[in-house]
Amino acid sequence: MKTDLKIIESAIRSIPDFPKPGILFRDITTLLKDKKAFKKAIDLLAAKYKGKKIDKIAAVEARGFVLGAVLAYKLEAGIVVVRKKGKLPAKTFSATYSLEYGTDTLELHEDAIQPGERVLIVDDLLATGGTVSAVIDLMNQRKAKIIGIAFVIELFDLHGREKLQGYPVYSLIKFSGH
Repeated sequence: MKTDLKIIESAIRSIPDFPKPGILFRDITTLLKDKKAFKKAIDLLAAKYKGKKIDKIAAVEARGFVLGAVLAYKLEAGIVVVRKKGKLPAKTFSATYSLEYGTDTLELHEDAIQPGERVLIVDDLLATGGTVSAVIDLMNQRKAKIIGIAFVIELFDLHGREKLQGYPVYSLIKFSGH
């Protein structure tokens, strides 16, 4: 597994000063295009949740869609998409969360999750935890059972995991956020 994690880590591009000075952006598009590294990442995530009887994967816009779709297939689960406000066509419910400067809102179709369904939340990266906290709120509104929250990357020094206390969080690779 250690070798697999090295392959995954080496496939992630780091871009300094994006989207603003002082930020070291961790880009998974290079991981996605590397068939060996992408397969290893998906296989490791799927192995973590195999046998957990996941009903749905809640995939967070937009890179979470790619990861979530493949995981849903491997785990024989459905996939539901969590999107920014105004992007879903049917009736939705929403959760608003804080950003560095202001707020944002995520939405989920009202019929996407049924009460009691076992859900795995998937996104590419855990930073401050704000986005995933909003997804947790959406799942709780639907009375879903959150089985886990999975990421490829965790920026450990941004302390996002602290906002997710009480939920099982799993990340493949840990980086500094700076």
